[in-house]
Parts: sequence; C-alpha cells; structure tokens
Amino acid sequence: MPTDPLDLWPTTAVVRAMFDGQLAAAASVEPQVEAIAHAAERAAERLENPAGRLVYIGAGTSGRLAVLDGAELTPTFGWSPDRIVHGIAGGMEALGRSIEGAEDDEDGGRELVRSAGLDQNDVVIGVSASGTTPFTVAALGEASARGALIIAISSAAGSPLLLTASHPIFLDTGDELLSGSTRMKAGTAQKIVLSMLSTTIMLRLGRIHDRLMVDMRVSNRKLRARAIAIVAEISGADLRKAEAALDLAQNDIKLATLIAIGVSANEAAKLLRESQNNLRAAITAQARSSNRP
Repeated sequence: MPTDPLDLWPTTAVVRAMFDGQLAAAASVEPQVEAIAHAAERAAERLENPAGRLVYIGAGTSGRLAVLDGAELTPTFGWSPDRIVHGIAGGMEALGRSIEGAEDDEDGGRELVRSAGLDQNDVVIGVSASGTTPFTVAALGEASARGALIIAISSAAGSPLLLTASHPIFLDTGDELLSGSTRMKAGTAQKIVLSMLSTTIMLRLGRIHDRLMVDMRVSNRKLRARAIAIVAEISGADLRKAEAALDLAQNDIKLATLIAIGVSANEAAKLLRESQNNLRAAITAQARSSNRP
C-alpha cells in the first residue's frame, strides 16, 4: 500500500485499497455468526405474536441501510407493512438528504418509541457505527424500558448502544480508508448483518420453504412466473396445473401449493390456519390425513 497521502495515490491503488477494505468488512461479521443466529431466534419467538413489530432505528447511513432492509421485507416475504416501524433520525425525508442535527436529537429518539407505542411484543434493531449516536441510543433505551427485545449493531466495542442491547452485535471493522466515512467498511458490515438477521427471522417464522420465498408478494409478471415455478416445484404439479392453482388461490403461494397437491381450497385454508400458516407443517398434516385408513 502506498505511503503517500491518499489523494496522491494512483487511482488503481485507491480502488484496490477500498476493495480490500470491503473484504475486511465482510470478514468482521464472521465472529458474530452465533450472536446473529441467537438474536434471530429470539426475535422470531417474539414476532410469532401477530401484535409484534420489527422496528429499525438509526441515523444517517446506518438509518438508511436499516430502512432499506425493512422496505424489502414486504415484497420478499409478505411481511405486513403494518408490522414494520422505520425510525430514522430526521424522519423519512432523511433518506434522500442529510437533516442537520437530527442524529443528536435524544428527545426525538425517545418520542419515536413513545408515539409508536412499542412494547414487549416488538423487536428493535438499532444501528450505529460509533455506538454513541444520541438519537439511536436514546430510542433503544426507551424501547428497552418498555420491554421490547433490543438488537444493536455497532463497530465500537463497549459502546452505549451495545450496552443497551440484550443482543449486541459488535463488528470490528477497524479504521476506514476515508477517515470517519462509515458508509464504507462499517456500512458494508451493517448491510450484511441486517440482511442475515431479517432473512433468518423470516425463515424461522415459516416464510421460507426450503430455499423458496413462499410468502412473496406476486406483484408483476416476473414474480408471477416465479410463483408458478415455486408452486410446481413444491407440489410436483406441472406448470399449467400450478398456474391454475395460483389463480384459484388469488396468488397466495402457500394456498396454491396445497391446492396443486390435490387439496380443496377450503381444506387448504383450514390446514394453513391449523398450522399457523407454516406450509411444511400443513403439507405434513395433509399427508398424514391422506394416509389414514
């Protein structure tokens, strides 16, 4: 690595150093795999209660990454938008531009939690590279006092944010190539953890069958074709029968799969209700019923 000031480096050397930093950021997640898994399991247990919500809290880059993760849950996993709370310092306007002083607003963080009515049913994921962002730390403290499950992600060991959490996730990303620019290594590591957390939570809530997104929202032609393929793969039906089942189920992939297996629409809906909307459990129950003498 060159020893000259960064602005005097050859461009290729700069890009290479940035690339190496991204690899190091990804590597910082590995020591936290068990902590992430444990946090996801506890979060899923809370969210089995239909009153439970997944709450994302952060400021600046961290807040934008958190909102992005939450925004993907509805189309990918069918997670109701009513069960997501986006808490970014400065409000949703801060997604597109910096809101001066928003991250220092402790009262704003606490008010966010109060106005959302967070309680013991909710799961809060707080993100701050420094672990000291006043808005985020205050919001997590208020949420914790109200009984919410707290997961915190930070690149600063022993930071106030991590100390607030029942599930702290420390990412040792080290110094940034561009001093203070946490959109780089720290941001990359945060994005990785957020994706791992939310995907694992959805898996444990039965919204993934094998490696298939069975609660996916069918909102365009591409996803319609994918949904037909999913129904066909799980049920063993051909694509034409899978499409007909999906039509009958009004694009509900789980319901369509059971119909494609040969279950009536009413019985399929009953099986899913009795199985807490878990497709594998519903298929198992249907198979047992079919094998009875």
